[in-house]
Amino acid sequence: MTSPLRHLLGIEELSARDIVQFLDTSEVFFDVSRRRVRKVPTLRGKTVINLFYEASTRTRTSFEVAGKRLSADVINLSVSASSVSKGESLLDTVKNLEAMHPDVIVVRHASSGAAHFIARHTRAAVVNAGDGTHEHPTQALLDAFTIRRAKGRLADLVVTIAGDIAHSRVARSNAILLRRLGAQVRFCAPRTLMPVGVETYGVEVFDDLGRAVEGADVVMMLRIQRERLTEALIPSTREYARTFGLNARILERAKPDAIVMHPGPMNRGVEIDSDVADSPRSVILDQVEAGVAVRMGVLYLLAAEAGQSPLS
Repeated sequence: MTSPLRHLLGIEELSARDIVQFLDTSEVFFDVSRRRVRKVPTLRGKTVINLFYEASTRTRTSFEVAGKRLSADVINLSVSASSVSKGESLLDTVKNLEAMHPDVIVVRHASSGAAHFIARHTRAAVVNAGDGTHEHPTQALLDAFTIRRAKGRLADLVVTIAGDIAHSRVARSNAILLRRLGAQVRFCAPRTLMPVGVETYGVEVFDDLGRAVEGADVVMMLRIQRERLTEALIPSTREYARTFGLNARILERAKPDAIVMHPGPMNRGVEIDSDVADSPRSVILDQVEAGVAVRMGVLYLLAAEAGQSPLS
């Protein structure tokens, strides 16, 4: 059953029921990705354009794989090789893409609100693949999907998110989604990397990583986003690793069955030690696998014909 949602621009606009529908639908496609023939005809004849203004490995690749496994025609638009490099505005780019009648535009952009802007100027479904420091809804969905598969639920779990919170669209989307489904969320960061108005997020705030992971079910580490830092907000990466890096000693303070997550890319030895990232408690590669299934679910719910089943 397809969704009445027109776009996926952020978690903030979704109800708990909408979120559960995305997660449940993605379960169907998770099984598809593990079959010998990993392809279904669901979106045959549909066109998906990946419009990425920022560098990406996991998100862009998983959207491409997701679209192709659904039998859609997938176009990856390299902004550096497009007319954008010649000064074309976002509006003109969208108008030109609209003239080609795409069914879905997946966009990543450095400016917060870019996906909403595009949605106002196209008839295609728009998926926000990350806009500035605003939101990254499909990352939050795949994180929730991974947690639910590992823990069997989201309600009543304690989830610690630590790192560069101030510049993280992942932290914002995860906080909204996890709290909406009944989890308790903690933010941990140096005061210089905590967003202004963090008290409005409805999370517990810590500036000590050991205290933040105490009794946690899930520990999610975030990288220092050097590309978004406009000033020196930490003394050095070495000092940051000493006080805010996740190592085996700190992880012992979480629950014995706690899982470790990271949206990538990882800075090993900075926000997370390799022995933790590669340990049996790590579900980081599970997140990558989940990303394909979740993005298949998103594309299906936004682009499939009304009443069309996921696998046909």
